[in-house]
Amino acid sequence: KRLLCAGSGSIYQLCKAFRSDEMGRLHHPEFSILEWYHIGFDHHDLMREMDEFLQYVIQTKPAKKLSYQEIFEKYLNINPHLISDEKLKTIVQTHCGIKNDHELDRDDYLNLLMTHVIEPQLDKDHPVFIYDYPASQAALAKIRQDNPPVAERFEVYIQGIELANGYHELTDATEQKNRFNQD
Repeated sequence: KRLLCAGSGSIYQLCKAFRSDEMGRLHHPEFSILEWYHIGFDHHDLMREMDEFLQYVIQTKPAKKLSYQEIFEKYLNINPHLISDEKLKTIVQTHCGIKNDHELDRDDYLNLLMTHVIEPQLDKDHPVFIYDYPASQAALAKIRQDNPPVAERFEVYIQGIELANGYHELTDATEQKNRFNQD
């Protein structure tokens, strides 16, 4: 990111990544990662580029693209941006069996529904891009002031497993500092 700020232009990196706080069945503390930044691209441009990349490198079929709202409406018949916290909590309790959830927040509930209900039902024959996440899930992404505001970011799933994510890079240093301070 420093090279980008210094005017390098579009750039990529293939390297080892270490994330010891993300252990799990599908998360390892060390892995290889391909990361790239394409100057002048928003998240839709990046999805098109990533779709072409996946078709070329691992011969996937063309991807399907659904907004975060569309995916929740399709599999749970709810609007994740507008549903009340109480209704959301009830749906999580029904679908995920979570009862003792006093430490969970709205994003935790949405993430539980994504991992326990939606991901297992995603198309197994095509990559699936899910885009325009809630603004609260936008650590490094620009927020588009729709009603409600959404994060210009995406995740791509292959056979129901999240493979990658991307976003329209936040370039406002003051806003980035505010987000880090809030975290």
